[in-house]
Parts: sequence; structure tokens; C-alpha cells
Amino acid sequence: MCADYRTDSTDPATAPGRPCSPGPHSPAEVREAVRHALEGARRSGGREGAGDDIAVGDALLVASELTTNAMLHGGGVTEFEVMLVDREVRLSVSDHSRELPTPAEHADDLGPMRIGGHGWPIICRLARDITIAELHAGGKRITAVVPLSPR
Repeated sequence: MCADYRTDSTDPATAPGRPCSPGPHSPAEVREAVRHALEGARRSGGREGAGDDIAVGDALLVASELTTNAMLHGGGVTEFEVMLVDREVRLSVSDHSRELPTPAEHADDLGPMRIGGHGWPIICRLARDITIAELHAGGKRITAVVPLSPR
């Protein structure tokens, strides 16, 4: 589920010279966009269509971690997208870097008690599917699919 791989994007929306989106660029703004999308789904399709509280929390955490990683390691968020499809939330975050995410290697004995370095493993644990695509304008897009129903 979380193997590192990337694909070459043929999406014309990623062609060179494409400006950064005016959308959310901070973890708080991204979480708000996800909440807004899920609330819209609840209003139109009932609570079942937008997941239970645990699934919503998972989606918010993955969105926050993707955004934080883009800010800390990718030169900032260039685009964010949230889509709800078939009881799943698809979260895409683009940044300036082509570098692939990797789990942090810790040289001390703190291991899981260490502050920081847990974002990518959290994303890998909570997402059903993850893809990484190179963007023609530079950078990458990471898309994580989080289920809104029990696994």
C-alpha cells in the first residue's frame, strides 16, 4: 500500500507555466476544506455517505500530514484537491519538490517517542491507496485515498 513509486503525469493541468492554485495551503485550511466537502456530502446524502467520526478524523489527519510534509520537505503546497467518491475521500497535495517521501531514520533511542518524523508512516497506515506523480512544471502530486467506511 505504501511502496514508494511515482508516475509521469500527462495531465495538461500540470503543464509548465501553470500557476499555483489559490486554494488552501496550510494544514488548518486543508482540514477546513475537507470538513466542508464532508459536510456537503452529509447534507446531500445523509451521514452514511460522509463516514463516521473515526473515518472523518482519519481523513483530516491524512490531509494535515500531507500538507505539513509539503510545507516542511517540498517547498510549500502548490495545489490541493479533495474529492469524495464511493465512500472514499481522495486527497491530493502538490508541492515544488520531486523528492519522494521516506520514513525518517532516527539515530537515537527515542524511536516512536521522538517528536517529528511520523507523518509519512501515519499517511501510509490510514490511506487505502497512495500514488505519487511527477508534475511537468516540476514537483510532485501525492494522492491518498482514505476509506470512509470500516475496513
